[in-house]
Amino acid sequence: MAKREYRDKVIVRKRMVVIFCFLLLLLCGLIGRMIYVMVYQSPKLKSIAIAQWTSEVKIDAKRGKILDRNGHELAVSANVYRIDLDMNTLRQTMKEKNLSQDKVASELASALSMDKAEVSKKLSKTLPGGLPLASLNLKRRVDKEQADNVRNLNLKGILVSADTKRYYPNNNFLAQVLGHTNSDGNGLTGVELYYNKQLSGTPGVRISETDRKSEGLPYTISDYTKPVDGKNVVLTIDEMIQGFCEKIATQAMNDNKAKAVSIIVMNPKNGEILAMVNKPDYNPNDPWIKGKPYDELQKMWRNRTVSDTFEPGSIFKVITASTALEEGIVNQNTKFSCNGRIIIGNRTIHCWKSSGHGTQSFADILKNSCNVGFAELGKMIGKETLNKYIQKFGFGQKTGIDLPGEAKGIIKKTQNITDIDLATISFGQANTVSAIQYLTAVNAVANGGTLITPHVMKEITHYDDLTKENVIDQTFDVSGNNSRKILDSSKMAELRGYLENVVIAGGGKNAFIEGYHIAGKTGTAQKAGVGGYQAGKYVSSFVGMAPANDPKVTVLLSIDEPDPSNYYAAQTAAPAAKLVFNDIFNYMGIKGDKTQEETEKSMLKDVVIPDVRGMKKEDAQKLLKDAKLNTELDNNGEYIVDMNPKPGYTVKEGDKIILYTGSAENYNKVVAVPDITGLSPEKAVEVFQSVGLKANFEGEGIVSDQSVEPGKQVKKGTTIDVTADPACD
Repeated sequence: MAKREYRDKVIVRKRMVVIFCFLLLLLCGLIGRMIYVMVYQSPKLKSIAIAQWTSEVKIDAKRGKILDRNGHELAVSANVYRIDLDMNTLRQTMKEKNLSQDKVASELASALSMDKAEVSKKLSKTLPGGLPLASLNLKRRVDKEQADNVRNLNLKGILVSADTKRYYPNNNFLAQVLGHTNSDGNGLTGVELYYNKQLSGTPGVRISETDRKSEGLPYTISDYTKPVDGKNVVLTIDEMIQGFCEKIATQAMNDNKAKAVSIIVMNPKNGEILAMVNKPDYNPNDPWIKGKPYDELQKMWRNRTVSDTFEPGSIFKVITASTALEEGIVNQNTKFSCNGRIIIGNRTIHCWKSSGHGTQSFADILKNSCNVGFAELGKMIGKETLNKYIQKFGFGQKTGIDLPGEAKGIIKKTQNITDIDLATISFGQANTVSAIQYLTAVNAVANGGTLITPHVMKEITHYDDLTKENVIDQTFDVSGNNSRKILDSSKMAELRGYLENVVIAGGGKNAFIEGYHIAGKTGTAQKAGVGGYQAGKYVSSFVGMAPANDPKVTVLLSIDEPDPSNYYAAQTAAPAAKLVFNDIFNYMGIKGDKTQEETEKSMLKDVVIPDVRGMKKEDAQKLLKDAKLNTELDNNGEYIVDMNPKPGYTVKEGDKIILYTGSAENYNKVVAVPDITGLSPEKAVEVFQSVGLKANFEGEGIVSDQSVEPGKQVKKGTTIDVTADPACD
C-alpha cells in the first residue's frame, strides 16, 4: 500500500513539474509576445492609433520666387487651393446623410473636373494593414471656381485650404535655365531643381484630436506648425539682355533655317551669366505636351549650352594661340608659310584658301584662320604642353556651374594623341566641349588670365516679417576655389589685339561695328556622327568680347545645322553677334569712338544699288523703295535714263539715289562692279544680275576674289571671273 502511495506521489509530482513547465513556457511566450507588441511593433501600432484618433493635414510652404538681377519676377507661386479629405469625418457625414461612396465620388468628380473612377479609388484607399485612412489629399492646385464648387457640396470632412502653383509670367522666356516643377511643386529641371532646397521652404502641419465619431474633442487643442516659406533666388541674368538675345536667336534660327541657336552673354570679370538662350524652347507653365514621348520632352527641356557638347572648330584657335603666347613659343615676328596644304603622315590638311596665304605672321594666321598655320603652331607647341593648357582652361572637366546636367566633354589623353591629332586639335577638331565650358575659358583671355566659375545665382534672400525687408542669406563667392590665375595679363592683352583685327579685317568682319572695339573669332565645324563627319551638318559659332582693351562682356553665339547652302559662321553667326553687341552697347551705355549717328549708320545693312535705268519712273521708285533706298527724281520724262551713284555701288539703307529721266528708253549702259567678296555663289549671282553683270566661277565655297576690282565701271553684260574658296573659319 505504501509502495502504491509513493508511486502516486511521484506521478503527481511529475505531472506538476510538467504542468509547471508548460505554464512557465506559456508565460514566457506571453511575455515575449508582449515585448514584441510593446517594443518592436510599438511605432507601427502607435502610428495606426494616432491615425485613428487624429486628423492630420500637411500645409505646404510657399515656394520662393526666382528673380533677375534687377528684381524682376521670373518665377512666382500663384495663390490657388488644395482639396484634402478628413476621412473619419467624411465617413461619419456619409453615414448621417445616408450617402453612398459612389454618390460622393460622383459629386466630387463633377466639382473638380476629375475622373469619377480616380476619385473612387482614392476614397477606397487603406493603410498597409488594411485599416481605413484617416486623411488624404484629393487634388492640388485647383482654381477658385472649383474650390467654390467643393465648398457648395456642404460635406463635413472635405477641407479646402490655400495652396500655391508655380507660374512663369514670361512664358518661354529663359525656359531651360529656369526649368519647371513637378506635380508636387518640387523642382524638376533648371534652377528650380538645383536650388530646390532653398526655394521649397519647410512645410507646416495641422493635427487635431477626434473622438470615435471623428468629431473634435472639447478638451483638446489642435497642434499647428506654421510653414516656413521658401527663400528667393536672385539670378545674375539681366532681363533686358536676355530679351535682346531671345529675339536675335529666334531671328537667326529662322533666317538660317537652323535646327537650333544658343547664345550666352557673360561678365568675364566675375563669371556672372547675363543671358543664356536656347532656341527652340518650351513654356514652363505647360511643359508636359500631350502626346509627346518623355525622351523628346527631356530633349526640349535640356539646357543645351550646359548639357550638349560639340567640336568647336576654329573658335578653339583662341585657346591654341593663348597657349603659344603664354609659353613664349611665338611673338609678333614669328613667321608661318602656307601654300594651301600641309602633309602630316599620310594625311593632307588643306587651308580654306586653295592657293594658300604665303608667308604670314602669328597675327595673320589668326586673322586668316589658316589651318595650315595652326597645324604648324600645334607642332611647335607639342602635345604635352597643349594638353596641359587644355586642362588648365578646364576642358574635359565640369565648370561647376550651378545648373543641373553639365557635360564634361571629351579630351584626348596625351599618350593617345598622334601627329595628325595634334594638328587637328590645334584648329578645333577631335576634342569636344560644351558652350559654357568654352566661354568660361575665353573669359580668362578677356579678364587677363583668371579662370572663374560661371554661375547664375547672384544671391539668395528671404523676406523678414519684423523688419519688412529682404535679407541676404547667401551670395556667390568668386574667390577661393571659384577663381584661379592661369595666364599672364599682358600676353592676353596682346592676344585680344590680334582678335580685334579678326573682327576688323578677318573672318569676323560681319560682326564689326563702327567706333567699337570688338575682339572675336568665327568657327565652322562639321558635325561628327556614326561613321564619321556628317555631310551638310555644321555648327557655326562666333565668340567675342568688348571693349577689346578691357572687356565688360563676352558673347558666344552658336548656330546648329544652318542651311547647308550658306552655313559659314562668317555669314551666319557673325552678323547675329553684331546685333547682340549693338543692343548690349546701347543698353549698358558703352560709348564708342564715333558719334551716335555714325554708329547707327554703320548698323544699317549694305545695299548694292540695282539697275533701274530704262524703267518707268514709278516702277524704278518702287524697286528702290523695296530695297530700302530713298530717291530724288527730276521731271524731264517718263523713263529713267541715268542715276547717281551708278548701279553696282554699295550704299547703306536709307541713302538717297538721284534719278534722271527722259522721254526715251535709251540709257547709259555703264555700271560699277559690286564687291561680292564674302558672299555665297548664289548671292553673288543675284547681286551681279541686279546690275546686269555675269559671273564665271572657279572653286567652291564663298567668294574670295574677283577679276575686276569693286567700284570699277564696266559695260553692262560684262562677265567677271570669280574665285570661291571655303570660308575663312
